[in-house]
Amino acid sequence: MPETLAGLRAAARCVHAVMPATPQYRWPLLEASFAAAPGDGTALWLKHENHSPVGAFKLRGGLVYLDRLLAGGTRPAGLVSATRGNHGQSIAFAAGRHGLPVLIVVPHGNSREKNAAMRALGAELVEHGDDFQEAREHAQALATRRGWAMVPAFHPDLVAGVASYALELFDAVPDLATVYVPIGMGSGAAGLIAARDALGLATQIVGVVSDGAPAYALSIKRGEPVSHAVSTVLPDGMACRTPDAAALTILQRGLARVVSVSDAEVAAAMRRLFEATHQVAEGAGAAALAAAWQERGRLAGGRSALILSGGNVDREVFAGVLAGTLFTAA
Repeated sequence: MPETLAGLRAAARCVHAVMPATPQYRWPLLEASFAAAPGDGTALWLKHENHSPVGAFKLRGGLVYLDRLLAGGTRPAGLVSATRGNHGQSIAFAAGRHGLPVLIVVPHGNSREKNAAMRALGAELVEHGDDFQEAREHAQALATRRGWAMVPAFHPDLVAGVASYALELFDAVPDLATVYVPIGMGSGAAGLIAARDALGLATQIVGVVSDGAPAYALSIKRGEPVSHAVSTVLPDGMACRTPDAAALTILQRGLARVVSVSDAEVAAAMRRLFEATHQVAEGAGAAALAAAWQERGRLAGGRSALILSGGNVDREVFAGVLAGTLFTAA
């Protein structure tokens, strides 16, 4: 059952009791790069989820998920989840507000700085497996062993929470033609779809996947979950091997289309964002710009938005991307 607008507004109030709305800005230099001709009327907003207290949109979902869990009378002994970083920060942040212990499982080779941030928020961190899927399976086993609650990567309450950023965007810019959003496990895109539909808008939502993690694109095309090996490195938040069936149903119904981007295109978008706006974007955070750049001919003269979903990129990686020594096109 889709969330009502009243339900989404209530979830947003839960979020805003902890963090303010993030801004959505138009950046003239970035807009100018998209214009087919000077003064062609192209309008482009960036939704700055890199400005949240954990540097990413995921915080919103964790706040609402845990608020609703506790309001329902359930207080687990602890929480367990798996992540590539931002979801784990969200759960650790929310759990810390309620004095609940948290165990987070990450795959080997995960972002050093995201790992450090989760530990700083009080999480016990375990490294296991070569990708998110293996980490998630191990997290479920640990949750069972400890008798703690397993927090999934996709859940209606997580979607209701992250939909608060979509409400903020649509309230501020109600006549958007197109919004580009990266797809990891799908909550960010599903939140946009929920808010758009609840508000009765006609905005097209374009999902963005990494061409090194095409599982959602393949699954949407086939109409059922399709697992696919992951080779992407830079947009680690999009490194999904096995889609969530519930998320797939929402995305298949609610997305206008899906665009695939390479690591090299994402790196170019990270550089473009820094040059034009001096904002730091992690790989997944720049993926929306990479996709919009592919489709810039479609956007000329229109009103569009890009979800800058997070800015949590390791220093060495970002330095290499800006210098052009990492993830350049062959």
